[in-house]
Amino acid sequence: MRADDDLDAELDLRHRAFGPMDGADRQHWREEMLARIAVGAQYGVWAGDRDGAALIGSARYYDMRQYWHGRPVPMAGVGGVKVAPEARGGGVGRALMAELLGVLARGGFALSVLFPATVQFYRSLGWELAGGHYRIEVPGRSLGSLLPPDPRVPAKPGEAADPVAEGQVAEGRVAASAVPLRRVNPDDAEQVIAVLGAVHAAARDCGPATRDPASVRRWLGDPDLFGYLAPDGFLGYGWHGDRRHDIMVSVLAASSADTARALWGIVASHASVTRVVHAAVGPSDPVGWLTRERDVSLRRDRQWMLRVLDPAAAIAWRGFPAATRTSAALRLADPDLPGNAGLYTLEVADGEGSLVSGITARGGNSPGGEPVAFGPRGFAALYAGVPVATLRAAGLAAGGDRRSDAALDAVFAAQPYLLDYF
Repeated sequence: MRADDDLDAELDLRHRAFGPMDGADRQHWREEMLARIAVGAQYGVWAGDRDGAALIGSARYYDMRQYWHGRPVPMAGVGGVKVAPEARGGGVGRALMAELLGVLARGGFALSVLFPATVQFYRSLGWELAGGHYRIEVPGRSLGSLLPPDPRVPAKPGEAADPVAEGQVAEGRVAASAVPLRRVNPDDAEQVIAVLGAVHAAARDCGPATRDPASVRRWLGDPDLFGYLAPDGFLGYGWHGDRRHDIMVSVLAASSADTARALWGIVASHASVTRVVHAAVGPSDPVGWLTRERDVSLRRDRQWMLRVLDPAAAIAWRGFPAATRTSAALRLADPDLPGNAGLYTLEVADGEGSLVSGITARGGNSPGGEPVAFGPRGFAALYAGVPVATLRAAGLAAGGDRRSDAALDAVFAAQPYLLDYF
């Protein structure tokens, strides 16, 4: 789409596909559309002649970096995919997504992620279920007094216990003031991205992503967002719901126990007027180990799908467990991106991997044996950590043997999640 296209037609299509928006959401949507159009990331399908063409489908993508075992991989987040009700069932959606798939593959992205409204449609183009978008709910009162660090666990080996710190622990006090925090503004976009990236890298996270600076700048400019930055953490939250008795934490990421407590302490400062705190978190977020009672309720709110656009790049960018090592032969098929198909050797060692064309496995798990075969869906699921036995039972993997299965499970092991929703 172009800047001179009629955004009212896109708004009407969005209304019919996903429901109405209020005034504030509509203004945010217009700003987002103009930003996507400006960078050539908004696509549309029209029906009719030039004078009376009608917009009947559209989609967009975001330039993102998705972390896999702590390393960022170029990823295109696809969103806003919609087809007018009167045009559904006629191949419009498939033509749109097939075109976008080619654009993304040629655009330097190794991966693509989307949140599906219908799973089978995207599966037909090579996306597969890969991870979750998790949310917790916790009563606001439960965050007012978090558990302090265990005094029996010294910060450094051989370090003596600090009697003053032990006294603070016994009284349940947390010295949040020791962590330097400051409110953020749009000019902090690049620093916020850098801090979040450092947190994900240190935790060896799988799945969470960061957006481009321009997108983060617009997000930080939202007057309804409250953002706080620490040297090793970031908090973004706001009021949630019509009655404004709840809080929604969009992101709370920290690399240290002190920063985690300090940021949750900011949220807890609203406890007297907050009924429930909702937060987008990973399934192993430490908040469940910080509350004094079993008050944290975790659920998978949505599932997202992954598509590998460039297998060699996706492996080269990805991180792997440092203690694992393998050399395995793979056979990949990809009808919609045929350049990805062929025989490959996967090599993983010292936390890094490579995927090279041809069978050159050296002393690995399938030398001289049958390669493990995957289509685009199976390879995407493998990349996201789905066990090979599961893929075999689903008809998404074939060939190889128990030894190769165990090796692939070890190197790709992951519990992927996203904090973002698009």
